[in-house]
Amino acid sequence: MFDDFQKRLGDAIKRFRKSGVLTEANINEGLREVRTALLEADVHIDVVREFMTRVTQKAVGESLIKSIRPEQQIVKIVHDELVELMGPVDPSIRFDKNGPTVIMLCGLQGSGKTTTCGKLAKLLQSQGRKPMLVAADLQRPAAVEQLKVIGRQLEVPVYNQEGATPVAVCQQSVAEANRTGRDTIILDTAGRLHVDDELMNELAQIEKKAKPHQVFFVCDAMTGQDAVASASAFNKVLELDGVILTKLDGDARGGAALSVRKVTGVPVKFIGKGEKLDRLEPFEPQRLVGQMLGMGDVVGLVEAAQSAMDAEEAQRQQERLARGKFDLDDFRKQLVNMKKMGSMRELMGKIPGFSQISTEALGGVDADREMKLIEGMIDSMTPAERSDPSMIDLSRRRRIAAGAGVDPSDVSGMVKQFDAMATIARQMAQMSMMDRLRALTGLGKAAAMNPQAMISAGKVGTGKRLSPKEREKLRKQREKEERKRRREMRDRENGRDGDQPSA
Repeated sequence: MFDDFQKRLGDAIKRFRKSGVLTEANINEGLREVRTALLEADVHIDVVREFMTRVTQKAVGESLIKSIRPEQQIVKIVHDELVELMGPVDPSIRFDKNGPTVIMLCGLQGSGKTTTCGKLAKLLQSQGRKPMLVAADLQRPAAVEQLKVIGRQLEVPVYNQEGATPVAVCQQSVAEANRTGRDTIILDTAGRLHVDDELMNELAQIEKKAKPHQVFFVCDAMTGQDAVASASAFNKVLELDGVILTKLDGDARGGAALSVRKVTGVPVKFIGKGEKLDRLEPFEPQRLVGQMLGMGDVVGLVEAAQSAMDAEEAQRQQERLARGKFDLDDFRKQLVNMKKMGSMRELMGKIPGFSQISTEALGGVDADREMKLIEGMIDSMTPAERSDPSMIDLSRRRRIAAGAGVDPSDVSGMVKQFDAMATIARQMAQMSMMDRLRALTGLGKAAAMNPQAMISAGKVGTGKRLSPKEREKLRKQREKEERKRRREMRDRENGRDGDQPSA
């Protein structure tokens, strides 16, 4: 997320490191790079102009603090102005005390509106609400069925009425919610490939008849300024209460997030970061800007960990670590919990320092793929081997490699890296939370300074990465060799010559 923008800003800020003071000349030189970064991120030109004027005025008038380096002061100014640009934001929803609260979602086709209805329902469920989904998108084929599938996954009722108009469906859903005791109604309205009069008239009628308490515009963050233009068009007809940005995990630019509040006056309420139904978050500018500037999001990391991990299991893990116990079973449990928290790229973006490391700088290592290979190797081990990896000799490595479809050197490399990591884990178990965060931040900064040093840590082994077909062929070949080896051992134990066939 925001990889290109983050790299551009990083390059601009580096220009100030060579200077001991902030002057108008070197500020203008460095801020030209910031301006370029904003324009390439597809931020609206008027927003860029106003933003640059404010940053330049603040930077030139800033008194140099001797204990703080010039680039750190620039980062502070840019950080504060970016937060100001997107905020203030109130992600809370005002619920009606006298009946069901009606929330209307609108947007163009392909923006992820139907999926966002499900995400919002799941978020409200976690807050103790009883949502009901309403299938009012009768334009897109299979939209009703898609919403029903989502409803079954969440165990949330979906209201639809064959033969009725979208306006009637939305209007009658209020009576259905009252009858079934649902306190929140989420309207999934129709979209179009572009803004047109027919769509706007239908949405205006739904707003008039269903009287929604909140109207949210759902837009694809990857469309940049087009998303902002669409939000403006919808706001003229519906008076939007907020924007939900979707597909933010796949957006390397971020122009929509930076522009929409300033251009439309409508705040971003929530952001969608992933396809799963639990990937909707309240929009918090400070945390997002921290990731943009490579400062990480430790609060978000802690929240993700808390939601992914069972409290009792976490306590057991902590107690085992405190006693110096940490084996491959513990390691595998942690890998499973990490996958619940999101992709490795997303997690690295929340750790200060690590967010500045690009995939290219790591030699193209796919961390999520490597984690799957590690899980496969651990699953191919016996309980005794997981408990005591030191017992894994050459024959055991071959058997484990054959079961996991990897090279024996991968197994050896994984065990060595686990030994090093287990030592660090035991040491960190004795630290306070603040000491752990300091250690993690220091590691991130060191990795950002020398990303190539992360390559060996990111790979499970030094062997050549094979294609799926090559892995399957190698696995079968090793299974054949293993069967032959075991047959020969049985023959020797039975006193027969290894060249004679066994019965």
